[in-house]
Amino acid sequence: MQFAGFKSAAFTGDTTMQRTPSTPQSAPKLKLAMATSSDPRLLLLCLCLTLLLHSSAASPRDLRFTVEDIAAVEAALPRRRASAKTTFFEVDRPLRPPKGSSGPCSTLLMSHSFAFTMTKPPVTAAYSPPSCLNDARAVSLAVLEWSADCHGVQYDRIFGVWLGGAELLRGSTAEPRPGGVTWSVSRDVTRYASLLAAGNATLAVYLGNLIDDTYNGVYHANLTLHLYFRRAARSPSAAAPAPADVVVPVSRSLPLNDGLWFVVQNDTDVQSTRLAVPANAYRAVLEVYVSSHYADEFWYMSTPAQNGPFREVTVLLDGDIVGAVWPFPVIYTGGINPLIWRPITSIGSFKLPTYDIELTPFLGKLLDGEEHELGFAVTNAQNSWYVDANLHLWLDPKSDKTTGGLIAYDAPKLAGSIVSNSSDGIDGEYEATASRNISATGWVSSSLGNVTTTFTQRLTFANTNVVSGHGSAQAINQTTDAHTDVDAGGAASQQLHQSFPLYIFLGGDGSGTSSQRLVRRVEIAFDETRAAASTSTLRNEQAAAAEVVLRDDAVVGATWRMRQTYAYGASDGACYLRNVSSVGYDVLFDHHDASCAATRGR
Repeated sequence: MQFAGFKSAAFTGDTTMQRTPSTPQSAPKLKLAMATSSDPRLLLLCLCLTLLLHSSAASPRDLRFTVEDIAAVEAALPRRRASAKTTFFEVDRPLRPPKGSSGPCSTLLMSHSFAFTMTKPPVTAAYSPPSCLNDARAVSLAVLEWSADCHGVQYDRIFGVWLGGAELLRGSTAEPRPGGVTWSVSRDVTRYASLLAAGNATLAVYLGNLIDDTYNGVYHANLTLHLYFRRAARSPSAAAPAPADVVVPVSRSLPLNDGLWFVVQNDTDVQSTRLAVPANAYRAVLEVYVSSHYADEFWYMSTPAQNGPFREVTVLLDGDIVGAVWPFPVIYTGGINPLIWRPITSIGSFKLPTYDIELTPFLGKLLDGEEHELGFAVTNAQNSWYVDANLHLWLDPKSDKTTGGLIAYDAPKLAGSIVSNSSDGIDGEYEATASRNISATGWVSSSLGNVTTTFTQRLTFANTNVVSGHGSAQAINQTTDAHTDVDAGGAASQQLHQSFPLYIFLGGDGSGTSSQRLVRRVEIAFDETRAAASTSTLRNEQAAAAEVVLRDDAVVGATWRMRQTYAYGASDGACYLRNVSSVGYDVLFDHHDASCAATRGR
């Protein structure tokens, strides 16, 4: 993440990571079509100068308030509220085991205090399967729980958890209050059951924190694994596919003075590794982790001079693009205005989403017994993006060798443009659009028969950035739509549609006077429809706003509010509805409903 006004914290990446000289195929910058002769860099300069109402006001590329400003807000609160420990939370549906499961069998994997850990090796611990875990196929639900607290002054930090090099969880920490903050997050890690049961491995956790005279907050964290088990082993004919038999990490290897993620530093940087797959693999799915930091933390607000607001993570197999991730715009707990995310944090901040790329059509290439290069690039990237992945492989239990071949493959170049309009070089509007289609069809012959799999991605993106009021206001409207289809003629088939709408407003009044008001508004959603063995729909939406009042360049008060609705429903009977609202640190109402009554008919 980016650390405004905090020069000593400007480094969290490991500059010793390996690079490859190759350039990602079909990953050009978006073409800039200027409707006027105005220089977009002038637009950015004027915008930054105008929005920087005083030293702590956030600019479009520096969307953070200083700890001094936040301390001033806390000082204005009643002493009881400022001194009490606060629980921050990200709204998500609870994880419940299937009916008839036994458990939980809970194991504390690690307990550690992260003080000055930046640019130091990850904290590691020896892992061996809990005594209750004898058969990965018996696991009905596996939950990885991260719980932490912090007192003092500190920025939000990114953290990651790896087992045997495979990433299990990535998240952002909460920013503490004077009285302390506590939070927890749980992730369903059932898909890693084979890894959890495989045997001894190294558990690694990286949380790059910095301690000095100003920033004294230490993050105390516990990591716990909860396991639930079926009464009977999973039937091979179950409608939903079983978790993979092997999980292969696609990440950097220890020892490191950083996380195990690859660090992509610009739009020509390709980070890769070489790997080989078992000879009897019949299905392959790549799960990708991605997060943006430093100059690209707020990539969706980038001007044309900063490569525009469009970003994609491309997955390359031996130099060819085989899939793309168009990421959800995660806003960390200190972003835009940290007050907005207190106590209800932004969608995906405590548990960043992951993205699946079906590689089964390319198994014919991977089954040749040789190592192949799997890499990542980020279109239009600025420094920096953290990317790694896990390759989930299903193995044929009745054969030592499978065969396959690629039938069809089409990955046209990225289509996109940025059109800029400004009459005075300050106020104006620019629109960015992008689209990409990727498709691949391949066959694999195993004891299950000769199965043909088709993987298709249809991706569209639109971003409008409007600057008004002589540069004193900025409004961002963005939508990302991703359609992913996997047709394998069985349980592995699925259709996925994801939509990520985003609206951000930055503005205020009173510029140049002794009394000023800074306004931030955010509306963001993660909407998803998934059709596989069962059909599910998720609508997760937030609307938030904050106002900070300045008098003689000093913060004298602030107000903020949040409203979130979370609605999930599935054809297998699972459902969850939550409607929660807060003003300041107070939760006004928090309604839960898991009876399905509120989600029927959606």
